[in-house]
Amino acid sequence: MTGKLAIAASLLIVSVLFGQFAWITTTSDATTAQHFDEKANLALRRTGHHLLLASGDSTSRIPAVKKLDENSYVLQLSKPFDYSQLPSVLQESLDLHGIKNNYDVAVMDCKTNELQLGYNFSDYSKSEEVACIGREQVMSCYNVKVTFSSPENNPKSNPVWWTLGIGLTCIGVSYALWKRKSTPPPLAEAWEKQPIENPKRLHFGESSMDVANQLLCVGNTKQNLTYREAKLLQLFIKHPNQVLERDFILKSVWEDEGITVGRSIDVFVSRLRKLLQEDASLKIAAVHGIGYRLEIQTGH
Repeated sequence: MTGKLAIAASLLIVSVLFGQFAWITTTSDATTAQHFDEKANLALRRTGHHLLLASGDSTSRIPAVKKLDENSYVLQLSKPFDYSQLPSVLQESLDLHGIKNNYDVAVMDCKTNELQLGYNFSDYSKSEEVACIGREQVMSCYNVKVTFSSPENNPKSNPVWWTLGIGLTCIGVSYALWKRKSTPPPLAEAWEKQPIENPKRLHFGESSMDVANQLLCVGNTKQNLTYREAKLLQLFIKHPNQVLERDFILKSVWEDEGITVGRSIDVFVSRLRKLLQEDASLKIAAVHGIGYRLEIQTGH
């Protein structure tokens, strides 16, 4: 029940955080776009102002900058200007307003809207010179169209995906803990995970077993045990007065051979009974149809 509640809580947290960050990201993108529009507008109006001043016009009104699409803006001068002044004045205005995007410039005839002159930012950035500067220019009215390149994808991680990843991790951990609690390891598995190197001597009833040397001590008698006898007896000692199923005994004692035969249990139990018969406090009892139990009487 606790695991299910943890999973439900994790799902709820992921939903809330995902929605919150998605909303923040969307709002942030919209704010950034609006901020860029304002900066581009101011930079182009400054460019127009200085171009007209250089042409001796200090009074004409400069119309509002027109936005054609997401990345294109038009400075409507509708007057002739010195094209050679445009690259440096425009770049100075963009730098002033912190605009670092690459861009294309097109000088359009204000009447026919035909492209007359133009250049790309990379041309100017390399040598501060652009094509057609110094050539004869028709004195006509022009508009300046600037098209900015979309900013490159930002390599830093999107918080939405960070949130989703953390949330899924929480769910996975919660599920693993719940699964681990709900499915305890079987007795055989728990036994196998116990280290083979047990305490040097195990005491049970009036007897003891030297594990390291596979030596059984019953009263004053000492008996050497085979590897399989020692392993089976140690299994019984570890589970006193408990019924051990035949399958569990086979798995714990004989599985390392790769072949398990049910009759092997009866043969080795019979051997252990003979070895322990002098200790009246011990008895390996058969539980019909199930397995065996090492009965240890206390206070004998």
